[in-house]
Amino acid sequence: MSEMRNYTLNFGPQHPAAHGVLRLILEMDGEVVERADPHIGLLHRGTEKLAESKPYNQSIGYMDRLDYVSMMCNEHAYVMAIETMLGLEIPERAQYIRVMFDEITRILNHLMWLGTHALDVGAMSVFLYAFREREKLIDCYEAVSGSRMHATYYRPGGVYRDLPDKMPQYLESKLRKAKELEEMNANRQGSLLDFIADFAANFPDSIDQYSNLLTDNRIWKQRLVNIGIVTPERAMQLGFTGPMLRGSGIEWDIRKNEPYSVYDKMEFDIPVGVTGDSYDRYLVRMEEMRQSTRIIEQCITWLRANPGPVMSDDHKVAPPKRSDMKDDMESLIHHFKLFTEGYCLPEGEVYSAIEHPKGEFGVYLVSDGANKPYRVKMRAPGFAHLAAMDEMARGHMLSDVVTIIGTQDIVFGEIDR
Repeated sequence: MSEMRNYTLNFGPQHPAAHGVLRLILEMDGEVVERADPHIGLLHRGTEKLAESKPYNQSIGYMDRLDYVSMMCNEHAYVMAIETMLGLEIPERAQYIRVMFDEITRILNHLMWLGTHALDVGAMSVFLYAFREREKLIDCYEAVSGSRMHATYYRPGGVYRDLPDKMPQYLESKLRKAKELEEMNANRQGSLLDFIADFAANFPDSIDQYSNLLTDNRIWKQRLVNIGIVTPERAMQLGFTGPMLRGSGIEWDIRKNEPYSVYDKMEFDIPVGVTGDSYDRYLVRMEEMRQSTRIIEQCITWLRANPGPVMSDDHKVAPPKRSDMKDDMESLIHHFKLFTEGYCLPEGEVYSAIEHPKGEFGVYLVSDGANKPYRVKMRAPGFAHLAAMDEMARGHMLSDVVTIIGTQDIVFGEIDR
């Protein structure tokens, strides 16, 4: 027999299942992983350094590009940090809109995770089904901000604008028959709120559809059950947050434990796992989508009954209306100063954290009294999860490495920053 020896394998950085530019150096004993060494830095764009050279408002767009699957949630943590430093009062309607879009973003994230995780493990259909619903929510992003992904919709003091009364509709084309076009536009006849309400009413059936395909599927269970087990104690020691922590049985959710915005007025449950394996984390995220739908429905009910402003009336931070700007010299000066110089934050530091779809996303901001931050540091949930890759993958097969990357739900924009 020939001599058996361990060998080193490069997994990535352009591997289709690496969920970004991840290079994993795997020390293998045959098919079994003995050590997994994640190498990062191949996507580094210096977001934190760039934010230190720009007025505060000009960095909101960078937040969207960190975890580019959870855009508005990133914005929320950043604008909350600025609002805390300024002591800004946010109109209640803006708070409800933010919570509604945070939960829409959570569903967007989990749909992306579900589709790609299933695809990695070998299930093709779920990817197509998940993206069918995802497309509808991306239309909601586009309706409020004009952009399908990088919205820059949250602003210090509120949101960019109120929810539109009209939903964009599909147009006639040679490829669509009149009846088909009518069906496609059936739920787009009212306002954006009507469209989201229609989505929330039908989405639980879609979750059931994904669940019927996967939850009791024996191949799915063979690939996920007892893979990447993390005990509750170890999950806390490793700095896990979000579904990774709740999948290990720790009931911790910033929305409940340290509520921000109007989450204290919302009714929802926190799903937790039992075993701490990949299958538990799958079940936790599936249930989270149902709970997000509940929160969205509560926001819709409140928003229908309570019209009002969606932006602070402090024109040092929020621009005046364009109609005022045309007539009033003071408003014109406010507008000019805000868009050229920005505003100054008082000296000090702040840490603002939200329950991001992937875990605790925090922004640590230091101000020296200038119109741009002295220091910005993001606490990305995926960074701590990827650090546990070696521990989670040891003793598993090479094919399980793909499952573990999928269950961590990592996105490299926020890990490399």
